[in-house]
Amino acid sequence: MPSSRTIAVNGIEMFLLEQGEGPLVVLCHGWPELSYSWRHQIPALAAAGFRVVAPDMRGFGRTSAPADINAYSIFDNVGDMVALVGALGEKQAVVVGHDWGAPVAWHCAMFRPDVFTKVAGLSVPPPFRGRGRPLDLLREGGVTDFYWQYFQTPGVAEAEFERDIDLSMRTLLGRGISEPSHLHIREGKGFLGNIKANRKLPDWLSEADIAHFAASYRKSGFRGGLNWYRNLDRNWELTAPWQSAQIHQPSLFIAGSNDSVITGLIGAKRVNELERVLPNLRQKLIIDGAFHWIQQERPAEVNAALLAFLK
Repeated sequence: MPSSRTIAVNGIEMFLLEQGEGPLVVLCHGWPELSYSWRHQIPALAAAGFRVVAPDMRGFGRTSAPADINAYSIFDNVGDMVALVGALGEKQAVVVGHDWGAPVAWHCAMFRPDVFTKVAGLSVPPPFRGRGRPLDLLREGGVTDFYWQYFQTPGVAEAEFERDIDLSMRTLLGRGISEPSHLHIREGKGFLGNIKANRKLPDWLSEADIAHFAASYRKSGFRGGLNWYRNLDRNWELTAPWQSAQIHQPSLFIAGSNDSVITGLIGAKRVNELERVLPNLRQKLIIDGAFHWIQQERPAEVNAALLAFLK
């Protein structure tokens, strides 16, 4: 069983789960998730001879959630992981990220190759810094209803998700948002309105899992995690020095074949061009029939790929 504690890193208090001894592996979760999202990976990697640490990321769960929206940039999040490695008494680590945690992992490897010796990203391909700010490009393309845009105004999405947190977690994690149409907001419907409330939980997600996520979000609220989206344009500006940069460490990419992040036009193109950013890509694993919450949904395949990569 993993143990838990809270430690000071990079000016915040960070909650983490940890288990095992050996080379350090840091697991970065996404939105709307927690360190608990790695519950199937932590014991498996620890049993294989690794020291595994999964934090609640900045703004999530039992980790500090700064009030300032600007405190959630990619620099802050990478800084947290660099500081975490140091606070654990280590000099180097392998970094693994899923969903929003994947851009953190990719940028950890890109910004600090001296610290992060290998990198794995789940569900979200590595950074291809585009020709302009992401929200500007959406508007220029005539898109006004994408969920990134809906998340921008502080308080709007928070109010929707916090109205009934149990139902929100059932809807968000229960596979509902793996279909591309659900990433566009219908007028007056909000983010959850497009998805059937009475949908049965998938077999990989239990009532106890939902209760764990809901209890945590009842305490923390949703604002911290949503603030990550409010830095999308700012992250583009901050990463200007890394235009066209590559990640040279050994890398791994895993995603579900039915994940809307990689099935849309842009996502599919990025998955086809992974080697442009990842010249040392060891494996591209697309798990047939799987959706977005890949490490919870298909832990056996994800664990096998991670262990092969780590060894």
